[in-house]
Amino acid sequence: MSDADLREASRERRLPGIVTEGGKRYIHVMRGMTLTPRRALLGLVALVLFVALPDVAMLFDSLPLLVVHRGVLFGLAAVGLNLLLRHTRLVSFGHAAFFGTGAYATAVLANHHGVMNVLPLLAAAALAGTLMAGIIGFLSLRHTGLYFSLLTLAFGQLLYAVAVGQEYFNYSDGLGVRSGDTYRPLLFGVEFGANEYSVLVYYLTVAIVLIALLVMWRIVNSPFGNALDAIGQNRTRARFIGIPVRKYVLAAFVVSGLYGAVAGGLYGLVQLHVQPTPTLYFLRSGDILFMAILGGFQTLVGPLVGGVVLVVLQNLGRDATSYFNALTGVVLIALVFGFPRGIVGSLKSGSRFRARLASLRDDPSVVGTWAGRAGDELRAGVRQAGRNLRVLIFGVK
Repeated sequence: MSDADLREASRERRLPGIVTEGGKRYIHVMRGMTLTPRRALLGLVALVLFVALPDVAMLFDSLPLLVVHRGVLFGLAAVGLNLLLRHTRLVSFGHAAFFGTGAYATAVLANHHGVMNVLPLLAAAALAGTLMAGIIGFLSLRHTGLYFSLLTLAFGQLLYAVAVGQEYFNYSDGLGVRSGDTYRPLLFGVEFGANEYSVLVYYLTVAIVLIALLVMWRIVNSPFGNALDAIGQNRTRARFIGIPVRKYVLAAFVVSGLYGAVAGGLYGLVQLHVQPTPTLYFLRSGDILFMAILGGFQTLVGPLVGGVVLVVLQNLGRDATSYFNALTGVVLIALVFGFPRGIVGSLKSGSRFRARLASLRDDPSVVGTWAGRAGDELRAGVRQAGRNLRVLIFGVK
């Protein structure tokens, strides 16, 4: 039974439960969402690990909760970016603008205006990021392709320059998310200690991420999501069949920015100090884009997984060697070549990775064939690189 048939059947059923279609059993989660037992089990295991992470992190000194928490937040921003990347085929190089806007909104309200309750700070971050996304999207979406990407990069760098150059934002030192004698924002009107606060904010993040994933799932499986797919495949054809292309893409851009802003607001609450380089610099936009691709931009949770993997690898690399950037790069290259559709995308049924895994299980000797093929490709690549160098240096082939 295809995924389209499952979605159609699940729309007719409103209550959760087990359904039988074509002699097979499926788990109906909510209207429009029906999973195979395997996918439902994997989702349940992932959810349990997600919730139990504070206890798991206590068992590993090299993997503190703060590191994984940051990875989840950047992954949430990547989920928002993925709405553009996957459905409209637009590549944004400036998504750190929304992440940084959300983070600075919490810091400015706490530092300059004395707001120290978590929910108003998050609401302000979401509102500020949404407005910023509306402005940048309105000015950038007149163009597509490379020009759109460069415009988003330019706007992101403009915001970075403003944050670095203004006394109101305390230049490159940034702002603390605190006011007066209150060191940490208040949760439900109560100030908690450092450990309790970090765990409670993590669980707040878990709740927001789960809601955000469900909302994104509904968006991409709605008529609006289908329209975005049509726009990404062929804008001219979509315009001819009556889709208001620019309005739809602007709406997707704003939703994407909203996700980044909420992630940035949570980042400010977690770090308790916001600086321009970790939040607004253009390399942060590159990280968010790479997280979506690394995890699998053709999937819903892939960008979230990519965010956690990238941040954890960077942290472990710093602890292992002073050449952590090189080590992280080597590991990421291996992941990209080993999982060509991203980590989550390559684990889906029907992928080339799953097919090779099945062939390895049936015949372990196939490893020798793979190694020989990889050696041939490596030698061919080295020869091609040598020819390219001769052309560049001597001007001859």
